Amino acid sequence: MSFASLGLSEELVRAVTERGYTEPTPIQAQAIPVILKGGDLMGGAQTGTGKTAGFTLPLLQRLMAKPVTGKAPIRALVLTPTRELAAQVEESVRIYGKHLPLKSMMMFGGVNINPQIKQLHGRVDILVATPGRLLDHLQQKTVDLSHVEILVLDEADRMLDMGFIRDIKRVLAVLPKQRQNLLFSATFSDEIKLLADGLLNNPALIEVARRNQTAELIEQRVYPVDRERKRALLTQLIKDNNWFQVLVFTRTKHGANNLADHLNKEGIPAMAIHGNKSQAARTRALAEFKTAKLQVLVATDIAARGIDIVELPHVVNYELPNVPEDYVHRIGRTGRAGSEGEASSLVCIDEKKLLHDIERLIKREIAVVQIPGFEPDPRIKAEPILNGQNRGQGGRGQGRGQPRSGGGQARTGGGPRTGGGKPAGGANRGGVPASAQHRSGGRGR
Repeated sequence: MSFASLGLSEELVRAVTERGYTEPTPIQAQAIPVILKGGDLMGGAQTGTGKTAGFTLPLLQRLMAKPVTGKAPIRALVLTPTRELAAQVEESVRIYGKHLPLKSMMMFGGVNINPQIKQLHGRVDILVATPGRLLDHLQQKTVDLSHVEILVLDEADRMLDMGFIRDIKRVLAVLPKQRQNLLFSATFSDEIKLLADGLLNNPALIEVARRNQTAELIEQRVYPVDRERKRALLTQLIKDNNWFQVLVFTRTKHGANNLADHLNKEGIPAMAIHGNKSQAARTRALAEFKTAKLQVLVATDIAARGIDIVELPHVVNYELPNVPEDYVHRIGRTGRAGSEGEASSLVCIDEKKLLHDIERLIKREIAVVQIPGFEPDPRIKAEPILNGQNRGQGGRGQGRGQPRSGGGQARTGGGPRTGGGKPAGGANRGGVPASAQHRSGGRGR
């Protein structure tokens, strides 16, 4: 099957070919014809499946089918949970639309709003935005969404996790009633289905991989180790195996900073990326990591959304996530586009239950590899993982599961309160109580 056979225009096929792609991925082959016909779509796709091109290509073609001259209004809106994903999607719009006259813009927080206001005075056909900053513009009446023809909710499950449901509903309230709606999610939880029921009109349902399935090309390993010796083990694994382009996940922002500092002291170039970093610092770290100038990128789950590297060889769970589905998201950043990848998890005694929950979710046992000299001390007893962090793992309790004073929601430290609250229904995900689920501060601002 070719891209031309899906009904795409010569300009779009040429842009895709220039990127080196010859055959559509399964999500592209199924989604593109549906979107071109103008129908609503609910797509289930994990990271690395080609989802972004799957909606970007037909979106561009549908807008070109009804060209607008002069200062065109915003006709397509793509909502994403994070700045990094917004930048990735808008870059795809520019790459695939390079032979078309359409103009795109990305909008997110963490940067001065005035240049965005100025850019909105010019032509913007396609707007890619995070909910928080988009609401800022709506409140200041600097953006007009009254002509939006196509709405895309990308990584909708993550947007609900981050507490964006109220923000999304506020945006929906100002959009035209007649429009095409596309919703993409890695998982179809009850909350996602509830959102879809109120948003989509007789949608086509496409799910290209079994829910919560981990890529077959990813070699998964567990390294048992005491919590106090994780840093030393990670350092040894990177040096002994000459790992490069290693994406390491921690639970907390403070833990990410500490680990990056430790690796640098050990002669391993590393940078941390999380919500408290400036946009300039995050952009620089991502750029250096993508071009292989940076050996290790240490990230929190939220900050890692939008990291799109086709041949990322190594993902390391320095700490297992509290929500099992997040394990699937994390390791899905390797083993993409037919490339092989390795996913390594450093697991201490405190995380045995988390590991069990993950294996139950993915329906397989993960191979255990014991590194000589790092055998766990049987005298060490398990400690509860409180405030997103164990004692001795270098955090200050800024991560998952930290109760906020005056309420029961968890949120990461350092950001303003989201407008979201619990997902609809307060349902649990992956067997984890709603009170322990992650809420990111900052609304992508």
